[in-house]
Amino acid sequence: MTRFAYTGQGAGGPVSGELDGADAAGVASALQARGITPLRITPASAGAPAAAPGRAAAGASSGAAGSANGPWWRRTRVGATDLMLFSRQLHTLLRSGVPILRALAGLQESSVNPAMKHTLAEVRHSLESGIELSKCLAQQAGVFDAFYVAMVRVGEMTGRLDEVFMRLFSHLEFEALMSQQVKSALRYPMFVISAMVVAIGVINVLVIPAFADVFKSFGAQLPLATRALVAASNFTLQWGWALLLLATATVVGVKRWVTTPEGRVAWDRWLLGLPLAGPIVHKATLSRFARSFSLALKSGVPIEQALTIVAQTVDNAHIGRKVDGMREAVERGDTILRAAVATGVFTPVVLQMIAVGEETGAVDELMDEIATLYTSDVQYELKTLSQQIEPILIAFLGVMVLVLALGVFLPMWDLGRVSLKK
Repeated sequence: MTRFAYTGQGAGGPVSGELDGADAAGVASALQARGITPLRITPASAGAPAAAPGRAAAGASSGAAGSANGPWWRRTRVGATDLMLFSRQLHTLLRSGVPILRALAGLQESSVNPAMKHTLAEVRHSLESGIELSKCLAQQAGVFDAFYVAMVRVGEMTGRLDEVFMRLFSHLEFEALMSQQVKSALRYPMFVISAMVVAIGVINVLVIPAFADVFKSFGAQLPLATRALVAASNFTLQWGWALLLLATATVVGVKRWVTTPEGRVAWDRWLLGLPLAGPIVHKATLSRFARSFSLALKSGVPIEQALTIVAQTVDNAHIGRKVDGMREAVERGDTILRAAVATGVFTPVVLQMIAVGEETGAVDELMDEIATLYTSDVQYELKTLSQQIEPILIAFLGVMVLVLALGVFLPMWDLGRVSLKK
């Protein structure tokens, strides 16, 4: 048996001491059985060499920083896939008894994304300084969101970091799947709408002026549809720059307005009221709420704190504000069901599940079922979204073709009849 010195994170804060074991992995397993997450394990006789990883991390941090902060055209960012791999691999390493510092070092070496490599180096450097892992992650602005940091903090408090990272992996996988399906469903409609806009622009700028010159040369009275097309074309040619400037200013103004708290709430409320996309957005948000709420409760987070975390992660400011109001109501002594009913944003199915969950003490399990149910509904509606939009696009295309046909061909038919009479 060899004696090892260790430092770790327990339920009450940082801990350190010495423990006998066959190897470092055995000591790590013994510490995890006590509810301690091992940060560093070294032979008790090692002494000074234990500081070497800190120097290595600092050097790696400097090198990685150069990769992440190079020229703007070479910079990369930490994406959802990087976070998913990080969470899954860290869960496996921690469950195998690998100390967290050694696990982070291995993940840093194997990472192919310079930005992720730099982030892990910074986390290691902060962790070796005695800072808690959740605080180390919170220092990496723009990489780990509030929900991720809060869940890691819960894992530190309960000594179940490996389980938390596995649940975070499942959560990120769900978010990535939803994002991919939304993009896939909107790709065809956006392509058709873009093609229609380009076609209308080309007709207004090139086609209609050419026909207008021909019609004017005959000096005949043009039909109403043709006069409307010619007027629209002349307006586009004369004031097109103003329209483009106005459209650009509108887009920039709306984007800046949405970044404000009140603007984001109003925008997200408007999204929920859209004819076809609104119900999908609503169900997707409720699915995200249920999954996040279930994950927080399963990890041992108190209900009030869980609602605070969920309010920051539902990805809809309007519903997030309602969930925050739920937290305030629960803190005043209301039940979850009564607080949820007062918000007015939850469907009867969700309210029924909350009621049953409170009666049976299984809110987390029933919220997980709600998340699964609405995820399936959203996936089905996203697959059929293109089929629902197609009739609208076809009708719009038909109206546009009819107007163009009447505007362009009616004068030609009139001129043909006049020439035949002559």
